Amino acid sequence: MEATYIKRKKDGRIHIKSGNKGDRVLRSTLGVLTILTFVAFLFFNYAGLELGSAITETAYNLKVMFFEPALSHFGLREAIYQVGITLSLAFLATIIGAIIAFFLSLMAATNLAPLGLTRIIRVFVAFIRAVPTVLWVLIFAIAAGLGSEAAVLGMLFHSIAYLVKAFSEAFEEVDKGILEAVRSTGGNWWHIVKSGVLPSTFTYLLSWIFLRFEINFGVAVAMGAAAGAGGIGFDLFMASSFYFDMREVGFITYAILIVAFLLEVVSTRLKKRFFPATSD
Repeated sequence: MEATYIKRKKDGRIHIKSGNKGDRVLRSTLGVLTILTFVAFLFFNYAGLELGSAITETAYNLKVMFFEPALSHFGLREAIYQVGITLSLAFLATIIGAIIAFFLSLMAATNLAPLGLTRIIRVFVAFIRAVPTVLWVLIFAIAAGLGSEAAVLGMLFHSIAYLVKAFSEAFEEVDKGILEAVRSTGGNWWHIVKSGVLPSTFTYLLSWIFLRFEINFGVAVAMGAAAGAGGIGFDLFMASSFYFDMREVGFITYAILIVAFLLEVVSTRLKKRFFPATSD
């Protein structure tokens, strides 16, 4: 419900203002961003630009991409294989990241670890999370060389930081009564985790892991070209930049969209299986 503020001016008149401070900050931010967007267009270099020709060529390329998809430089079997490589990169980074993040998040949860330790881990993962995944991949590409290793390490780093935050917050939501009940029976720290924390948070952990897998699949597609990781992303880069084959670009784009759709279907089924009350 929107708040209403009444302010009396010096001349005795009453000024009524609706909304709150957060709403005003949001409107101001959107207004500034809109102005900056228009200003940015004014500073573009439009030399040699023929707007009519550009629109026509763009429309033609889009028509060829999405209505005439075809493979020219490799076959369907190779395309499926490359999609499998991309999925494997995302899967590897997600699974290893989830395992490491699970143990780190136990030490980052304030109800399971000392406050000093939780602060150290949270600051560390916040720093990692603040750096974009693409930049981590490029950093490891410089250190370890271009290839799938750099892509997996970069996605792994960011996945750990992302999942530590998600897992630790889920652990902190566990009912204190459950933890006290395990402690009262003589259970040690690991018994509390195994018998009190995991049963209460397993479905949330699974949901976060699958969400991160979807994110890593998109990153793996992009890193196929940027870090030389291979997979369908590298073929997309070659088709668009090297061969300039719009039909092949369209086919690869459809393949990526189909995989993304299937991942979303699996995610929805998992939610219905483990969260039947919230999936309606």
